[in-house]
Amino acid sequence: MHWYNEPPTWTIQDNKVIVHTGPKTDFWRLTAGGYIQDSGHFYFERRKGDFRAEAKFSGEYQTLYDQAGLMVRLNETTWMKCGIEFIEEKQHVSAVVTRDTSDWSMVALSSNPSALWLRVTRAGNTIEVHYALDGSHYQMLRQFSLSQEEMLDVGLMCASPEGTGFVVTFEDFSIQPEQHP
Repeated sequence: MHWYNEPPTWTIQDNKVIVHTGPKTDFWRLTAGGYIQDSGHFYFERRKGDFRAEAKFSGEYQTLYDQAGLMVRLNETTWMKCGIEFIEEKQHVSAVVTRDTSDWSMVALSSNPSALWLRVTRAGNTIEVHYALDGSHYQMLRQFSLSQEEMLDVGLMCASPEGTGFVVTFEDFSIQPEQHP
């Protein structure tokens, strides 16, 4: 795996990737303010064709927009990030899809869970994002078209747009070829 914007501090222990995010880092493009940020941390591998990526993660979210989750990326203008964003002291399950400009969808969680499980599946140019609070009962958050390109980067994402950084722990990250019936 490779880093795009390597964080100041990170380590791998057992089956965990532990990251301390850098300050004022983000992935965002043009919408709601007109700015472009491509400074978030992304630990990825390049994948061809259809896949299923999964991870469990937990964060010590502190500041507005602290975020962690999974990302699928073609380049700086075509990507998707999903996971937790911290807004008004509350964790929100969130997905941002960027094709030249970013859009954003989110669902406030009724409580701040200790961890979240994500599953991102690619079938052709369609991507689905599912999440679970218990690692078993997944719900769909979003389905969308991202890119026809065969090769995409897939991996772990985190950032601190407003803050000085926070610690996030990713567990059991896997990417498998997706089998279709």
